[in-house]
Parts: sequence; C-alpha cells; structure tokens
Amino acid sequence: MAPKIILLVEDNPDDEALTRRAFRKNNILNELRVCHNGVEALDLLFGEGQYAGEAAPFKPAVILLDLNLPLLSGLEVLRRLRADERTRLLPVVILTSSKEERDLLEGYRLGANSYVRKPVDFAEFLEATRQLGLYWLMLNEPPPT
Repeated sequence: MAPKIILLVEDNPDDEALTRRAFRKNNILNELRVCHNGVEALDLLFGEGQYAGEAAPFKPAVILLDLNLPLLSGLEVLRRLRADERTRLLPVVILTSSKEERDLLEGYRLGANSYVRKPVDFAEFLEATRQLGLYWLMLNEPPPT
C-alpha cells in the first residue's frame, strides 16, 4: 500500500507552521506536501508546470484546501479538481478561517467532502487536526485508483 500523503494548500506561513506543529503533536507522521497558491496545487495534481514530467501522478490521501489563496482561489481549485476525471474523486477538506455562509455553501456545491473552520485557539486547532487525521487517514475508505 502506498504511503498516505496529505496535500496542504495554504499561503499563510504561520498557518502552515501551525498545521505542521499540530500534526507532530498528534503523531500524524504522514508526509505533508505544501502548495502556496492555487496554480501550484493544480500543477502538482495534474503534473503540469514545474511538476511536468514527474514519474507518477500525485494522488494525496486528502487535500486540505484554504479558500483565500493567491493566483487562484480555493473554490476555483475545487471547481477544476471536480471537473477533471483524474481528480474528481480526491477527498478535499476545505480548511479555512472564512466564516462566510456563501463560502460554505459554494464549497459544498462544488463538491467539497468536508468544510472545517480553523479554530483560533491552538488547543482547539490541535484537536481539530487530530480528528481530521484520524478520520481521513485511518477511518475513511478512499475510492479505488
């Protein structure tokens, strides 16, 4: 079985560091790949741009997707993932600080598997990260590839 890799699409270095710290504290030792904008994420997932010519397509166990990204928004990334047969079934968890109801509705309308608001308190973020890791890496049965 291939190792379960997590793709974090996050432009804020503080949130990236917080996520890495929370994973370590929760003993989530899976590889964490990070893309810092929507274009980079799509390039990685479709094997284009700087990732063209990589041996195998990148298929993470789960994508943790921020909404407020430079170059291409998280919602547009999600729209493009769901429109392509190669990425349509990848699990996508929107992990955002947005409290906008329209973002929540649009995320689900576009096919997000889950929508999680980033807790401000580190202890709450730690617990949210533990639960995300437990569910998406241990309990969830992914679609066959």
